[in-house]
Amino acid sequence: MTNRFLSAALAAAALAAAPAAAQTIAITGGTVHPVSGPAIPNGTVIITNGRITAVGAGIAVPAGARRIDATGKIVTPGLIESSTNMALIEVESVGTTNDFRFQDNEDQVAAAFNVADGINPRSMVIPVTRIAGVTTVVSRPAGGLIAGQGLAFDLVGDNIAEMQIRSPIAMFGSVSENAHQAGGGTRGGVFMRLREVLEDARAWNRNPQGYERGETREFSVSRLDLAALQPVLRGEMPLVVEAHRASDIQTVLRLAQEYDLKVIITGGTEGWMVADDLARARVPVLVKVLRNLPESFESLGARYDNAALLRRAGVQVAITTGETYRAFNIRQEAGNAVAYGLPYEEALRAITLYPAQIYGMADRYGTLEVGKVANVVVWSGDPLELLTNVEHVFIRGQEVPLVSRETLLRDRYMNLDENVRTYPAPRP
Repeated sequence: MTNRFLSAALAAAALAAAPAAAQTIAITGGTVHPVSGPAIPNGTVIITNGRITAVGAGIAVPAGARRIDATGKIVTPGLIESSTNMALIEVESVGTTNDFRFQDNEDQVAAAFNVADGINPRSMVIPVTRIAGVTTVVSRPAGGLIAGQGLAFDLVGDNIAEMQIRSPIAMFGSVSENAHQAGGGTRGGVFMRLREVLEDARAWNRNPQGYERGETREFSVSRLDLAALQPVLRGEMPLVVEAHRASDIQTVLRLAQEYDLKVIITGGTEGWMVADDLARARVPVLVKVLRNLPESFESLGARYDNAALLRRAGVQVAITTGETYRAFNIRQEAGNAVAYGLPYEEALRAITLYPAQIYGMADRYGTLEVGKVANVVVWSGDPLELLTNVEHVFIRGQEVPLVSRETLLRDRYMNLDENVRTYPAPRP
């Protein structure tokens, strides 16, 4: 590897350990989309000590600030991927690199499992994602009826304690076909089992000391799982439920009302069919837009305009890829949502502000406003157009080098003449 490539690789690696920049940065001349309000032509964003300190037009640039000319470009908040296994999986076919699934849960309940301790800050997937403008993710567990607890973190830092925004941020579960084993292979059984677990958690909370003394009935899950479910039952932690079929979504809404749960639907493939129910219940939905094929019997009603129809009914919608290796495709998902009827500004909010609101992070994330964390992206053009390039990415006020393993390989072999080894001529 040449010195140039080695320097780029070292810069990308060192970024994780770099402290928050104290330098004042002024992004000037671009069209600023604060998301919290209308776009600002010829706007300015000032960043100081990792926070946004000014946004608007005609703002004086502080003396000594580093200027970034964004003339002809677009400035937005960093994008938020709200449902991924980021930094929990490296090679899908190598089980030892998969840390998002708790395997030893025959009862399909792993509520106490928190993926935070398995996060790899040096995952090769992180640079690939952040140089595409994604600055924040919600990384979740998967598998079974109740998969466990996820967390939100920014894609810069040397360890998860520095990177994380909140852990745990939500409990994750499923009532889709992938959880049928928990209910004896039937939908009714899945919901019966879920109710049993919630009832057990309620009963344990009424007399935890009695449980320790062996004075209570046996419960269907472990003490750790019962304790982990208490914030969910108190409405302090949302329960993110994967559900695709319209009838399953309606049953989740009934369950949420019955137990007074704060529920978020993820998947929601047939959500458009029950959009009015979701709107009345004020339950948000995490939608993968590029899902229009009847991949299973629970998604026969899949259609591209699901997000648009949900939003039109008044449902809060966050757009997600639901993926890890291709989480950078989130802006393609949002762009396709616009093509199928979602207003442009709503699509932009669906990958910035709305995920932050859904997960309770909107006081610090999701918009370009004074006091917010300085996660800012400068784009060469419309961020929802695939041919648009990322010009600058700031995470917590630090500029991220636009370098990943893929870009290093690209650059290394861009000019083959410089990299072809010379071998001696073969002997006659």
